Amino acid sequence: MKKSLFSRYFRLCVMIILSSVVVLGMMLMLLSAQYFKQDNLDTLEKKANQVSLILENNYVANNRQYIDFQTGKNALSIFSAASEADFFLVDPSGRTLLCTDTGSCRHSTYIIDSATMAKAKGEGYRGVTTLGSIYERPSYVVGVPIRSEGVVIGSVFAGADAVGMSTFLKDVFRIFLIGALLVFAVACIVVYFSTEAMVRPLRTMVRATDSFARGDFSARVPLEGDEEIQQLARAINNMAANLATLEDTRRSFIANVSHELKTPMTTIGGFVDGILDGTIPTERYPYYLGIISTEVRRLSRMVVSMLNISRMEAGEMPLNPCPVDVHELICRTFLGFERPIEEKKIDVRGLDSDRMMAEADPDLVSQIVYNLIENAVKFTPVGGTISVSYQTDGRMLRIAIRNSGSGIPKEEIPHLFERFYKSDRSRGIDKKGVGLGLYIVKTLVHLQGGEITVKSAAGEYTEFIFTLPQPPAKSGKKVSRIPEKRDDANNF
Repeated sequence: MKKSLFSRYFRLCVMIILSSVVVLGMMLMLLSAQYFKQDNLDTLEKKANQVSLILENNYVANNRQYIDFQTGKNALSIFSAASEADFFLVDPSGRTLLCTDTGSCRHSTYIIDSATMAKAKGEGYRGVTTLGSIYERPSYVVGVPIRSEGVVIGSVFAGADAVGMSTFLKDVFRIFLIGALLVFAVACIVVYFSTEAMVRPLRTMVRATDSFARGDFSARVPLEGDEEIQQLARAINNMAANLATLEDTRRSFIANVSHELKTPMTTIGGFVDGILDGTIPTERYPYYLGIISTEVRRLSRMVVSMLNISRMEAGEMPLNPCPVDVHELICRTFLGFERPIEEKKIDVRGLDSDRMMAEADPDLVSQIVYNLIENAVKFTPVGGTISVSYQTDGRMLRIAIRNSGSGIPKEEIPHLFERFYKSDRSRGIDKKGVGLGLYIVKTLVHLQGGEITVKSAAGEYTEFIFTLPQPPAKSGKKVSRIPEKRDDANNF
């Protein structure tokens, strides 16, 4: 069973807090023990120095011949009683001369070892020891020298039972344990609620993504919590909005495709059935077969258009940019529409321009130009005009194709480049179009780093303006040849 983020984070924080408390407790106990030890040794050393000074003065008062027994005994007894410690005097060899014992002297049973005496006669001795079994339990022991004219005449030792350290450490540990338990409990509560607050937005995100998986994109994640959580929530909300848009687009696409495919297929099926069952006379076969052929070609164009759209949206449309003369391409495209232009007596202007170079894929530019010119010829009235103009800014080439006519209503302009969109005006004129041409034009222009816009004035004109990158300065590339033949099945 996988652990939740909440339990893992909570347990991790608790383990860190507990480890910190244990480490701090150990450090506190060690520091307390060291402090207690040093404090007791400092106290004993201070008193031992005072006894050493008294005995040294007494030795000087006796002409440096001896230390008065009674004076030494009194000094040792007074300081022993005042500090609850054991004081005794030893000669330079470590043999006990005076002590505070009232009965038999246990110190005289043992001679202090030479190593300890070397320290006591030097800088002084400090430590926790039994002092060669003089004491039954480890005790705080200090030894300080008695000097007279630079010569060590003996040493004063003081010892105190170290059992007090255990009591002291128990008290310290008890106080620390109570405080640590309180701090640990408060820390666990704080970590619990802070972890809950941190995980709550993630749980909301999980519920939202579950809704997205079921196809419901209406759920939104509240923007709360830390900055990173808010950024993640904002990204999920944006993703939901995009998914909702894509879903609407998908449904609209399926509905439009179904509608557009249904009409020619119904026409084809009806005429084929009429021919097969004899409803259509034999002499009318060529006429209706021509209609069937037209509808089949319409279906073919539609399928090719949708396949190309899929390739473009999947990023699989190959690009072969090179310097191309856009003006020459436009002139050749107009030659392909020579017959409808003459039939409608359209005046074409702007074809006397010089070369206009762009850095683009000639095949894709050809498709762009073909669609725009086809629309212009289709919607220009009899006796109207079509004009082409160019403008450069040193980086982009701007191409404008304008045709006179009834124009496009303002409310329809924002939708012109949508898939399967056909304005009310075009529905009455363009019986064979499927509303994919301008969408493909926009996609191809954007694919090559350009932009496309449309301007229109009701009853006057419609103008499509698109831009393409210009070739780099002093380009060594050859100008691409313009495609001369086009397959209607590939025209969108």
